[in-house]
Amino acid sequence: MAGGSKGEVEIDETMEKFGVYQTIQYFLICLPVMFVTMFNVNYVFVAGELNYRCRVPECDDQSTAYPAYKPSWWPDKDIDRCTRPMLKQLTGGACTKQSFSDRGEVCKEWVYETNDTVIAELDLACQPWKSNMIGAVHNVGLSIAWLASGYLADRFGRKPTLILSGVLGGIGIFKAFTKSYFLYIVLEFLEGTIGGGCYTAAMVLMIEIGGVENRVLAGVIFSYAIYVGETLFALIAMFVPFWKTLILIVYSPVIVFLLFFFIIKESPRWELLNDKTEKAKKTLLYIARVNKININKEKLSNMTAENLRREFKMDTYQERESFKAVIRSREMRKRTLVAGFCKFTSGFVYYGLMINSVFLPGSKYTNFMLATVMSYPGELMSLYFMNKFGRKFPLIYGFLLCGVLCSACGAVPEDYKAIKVTLFLLGKLIVSVCFTGVITYTMELFPTSVRGTMLGVCSVCAGFGSILAPLTPILNQISIILPPLIFGATALLSGVLLTRTPETKGAPLMDTIEQLDRTYGQGSSGRS
Repeated sequence: MAGGSKGEVEIDETMEKFGVYQTIQYFLICLPVMFVTMFNVNYVFVAGELNYRCRVPECDDQSTAYPAYKPSWWPDKDIDRCTRPMLKQLTGGACTKQSFSDRGEVCKEWVYETNDTVIAELDLACQPWKSNMIGAVHNVGLSIAWLASGYLADRFGRKPTLILSGVLGGIGIFKAFTKSYFLYIVLEFLEGTIGGGCYTAAMVLMIEIGGVENRVLAGVIFSYAIYVGETLFALIAMFVPFWKTLILIVYSPVIVFLLFFFIIKESPRWELLNDKTEKAKKTLLYIARVNKININKEKLSNMTAENLRREFKMDTYQERESFKAVIRSREMRKRTLVAGFCKFTSGFVYYGLMINSVFLPGSKYTNFMLATVMSYPGELMSLYFMNKFGRKFPLIYGFLLCGVLCSACGAVPEDYKAIKVTLFLLGKLIVSVCFTGVITYTMELFPTSVRGTMLGVCSVCAGFGSILAPLTPILNQISIILPPLIFGATALLSGVLLTRTPETKGAPLMDTIEQLDRTYGQGSSGRS
C-alpha cells in the first residue's frame, strides 16, 4: 500500500509489481533451462534406433567400412536382424539370393543403414538393454541432481547453482569424441547429475523474484522453456541427423552462460535469509529503479538486517533449517508426502504418455514434436484455471480427469482407433495442466528456509517417475491395457491425496517451518 509520500510503495511490495526487471530476468533464466532440456532429451535421437542387418564377410564388400545396407544378393525371406543367413557351398563368383540355405546362425557383426546415431558408432546392434540404459542412466543422474541442487541452491544461492549447472552440464559435449560405451554412459550420467540442477534453481529464483499474483505465471513460463527446448531439439535433429554434429551444435553455446554471473541477480529473499543484507538492499534498489517503483530509499538504506527481515515477515528466522526440522513437523511431513507423490505422478504419467506416443503414425521427429506441442495449450489452461479458481481444486479435478481418460483409453478396444487416439491426446493435454500446476503448488507449499531442498526432494520423486515411465511398454507383453490403467490409477490417487493440503492462492509465502506450523498447526491437516 501507499507509504508516506504520494505513490510510494512499501518496501516489502517491491517485487509484487511484474515489470521490466522480471521480464528480463525470466528470459535470461529460461535460456539455460532450454539448453539443459535439450541435454535431457538428447538420447531420444542421439541414441535412437537404427536399421541394421547381419554382415556376411564372404559377400559384403571388404574394401569399405560401410557396405551397402540393402545389397542385391540379400535373401528375400524374412531374417531376424540378429541372425546371419548361412551360405551354401560357394564355388566362386559373386553372392546371389540363391547362395544361401534356409539355416541361420547367431550374428556377430552388423551393417548399419546409416551412422546417424551412437548405436552404429558404439556397435550396439542386438543389445537393446545397452541402448535403453543410456536414457535410464541419464534420468538417474537427473534425480540425484534435483536432490543435491535443492541443498546447493539453499546453501550457496539460486544464481550460482543455476549458472554453474547450465555451464558444467555441457560436459556431455565430450560424448562426441568417445568410442567407449562405458565412458559414454559415465558422461551421460555426469551430464544429468550436473546439468539437472538448473531446473530447481531456476524455478526457485523465478518464484521468489515475482509477486504473489505471478507465481502461476512463473510456473507456466518455466514449463514453456522446457517445451521450447524439446521442440527446438527435435527441429535441429530433423535437419542435422548425424549425432556428433547434433551434439556439438547443442552443447557448445553453454559456455556463454558464464557471462550471466554479471547480469542475473540473486533472490533478495535468499540474501536476507543468509545475512547478506547489504546485497539484498542493492538488489531491491535495482529492482525499484528498473521497474520505476517509488520506494523510500532512505528508509531502506537505514534499515538493520533484523528490521528488513521483519519488513518481509522473516523475523522468526534464526538459522538455516535442516531436514530434521522437516521430519519433526507434522504439517511438513504431510505436505512432503502429498507433493512428492503428485510430482511422481506428473513425471510418470507425462513421460509415460510421451513414450507411448511412438505408436502414432509418422516420423519419430514429428511424433516427438506432436507430443510436445500437446503441452502448449495445457500451460495456458493451467494459467487460467489456477489464477481464477486457485491451485488446489484445478489440480484435484485435473488429476481425477486425467485418471479417467487414461483408464478409458485402456478400456476402449483396439478397433476404435479414433476414440483411443482422442482419449490419449486429451489425457496428455490434462496431465500437462497438472504438470505445470504441481510445480507452482509445490513451491508455495514449503517455506523459504527449506524451499530449495524440498523442491529437490519432490523433483527426485518426479525423476523416479520419469525413470519408471520407459519401462511401462514391457507391460504390453502381459496386457496392452495395463500401462494406461496404471497411469489412470496413479493420477486418481494423486487427486484424492490433494484433498489433504491447503489452498495457497493469494496466501503469503511462508519463510520458516515455525511460521508454517503456527499458521497451519493443530487440527489444520485438512484445512483448505
